[in-house]
Amino acid sequence: MGERLKNKVAIITGAGSILAGTGNGKATAIVFAREGAKIMATDYNLEAAEETKRIIEKEGGTCISFYADVSKASDCQKMIDTCVEKFGRVDILHNNVGMGGYAGPVELAEEIWDKTMTINLKSMFLTCKYALPYMEKQGSGVIVNIASLSAIRCQPAPALAYSVSKAGVIALTREVAIQYADKGIRCNAILPGMMKTPMVEYYNPDAYGDGSVELMWQRRDAMCPTGKQGESWDVAHAALFLASDDSKYITGTTLRVDGGLSGTQRSWPPDKK
Repeated sequence: MGERLKNKVAIITGAGSILAGTGNGKATAIVFAREGAKIMATDYNLEAAEETKRIIEKEGGTCISFYADVSKASDCQKMIDTCVEKFGRVDILHNNVGMGGYAGPVELAEEIWDKTMTINLKSMFLTCKYALPYMEKQGSGVIVNIASLSAIRCQPAPALAYSVSKAGVIALTREVAIQYADKGIRCNAILPGMMKTPMVEYYNPDAYGDGSVELMWQRRDAMCPTGKQGESWDVAHAALFLASDDSKYITGTTLRVDGGLSGTQRSWPPDKK
């Protein structure tokens, strides 16, 4: 066990995985616990959060699981209040909840636009709204928001609502960071690139019309300058850096975890014969 987050209390939203495997939130909860943090693993799927809790406790860490729909103000307030009630404070808020989807402006249904903005962006506004007063009273706190590389460059397939919502996360991060910079509170965002996670598989099982998840992974790997996508652990370790005192003079910034993808102009490679 490490000590980079020793005696810290961290809330991880989206701490379960949507399918079998380890998503960004689950990996972050495990990594934070390994570095000494007490964890509140929050998810709208309580069973998934409890699986994360079992893994942490098996490794000797401290974790409680909590059900919350973070698109609802009442759930967010209860989540923050419960964390303070159980642990006495909240040092780290890691906003990981999000949904994907592909569509352009004409094809996109209005209700999907609204749902995406609510889950991807409004949820982070609400968690910050209720966490910040406690952090300000403590005189310290760290917020890490998961945005996306899609916030600053187009995906190969149109993803209007997702990309716009993630661009909003960057703006939210900046505004919170500047307002609270003199109060001992830092706020930063991570921009994952191509990641091989359960969420990607869940939202894109036939995104490219061939019905093959394995072919999708191969195409995504080929896009990356490194020749392979990142993993949830890459995001988790970036979050650890931003949550720890190693980044104590970093706030209002975005950290790209993309294997260099943002420096390219690549699209899907042609099928090799």
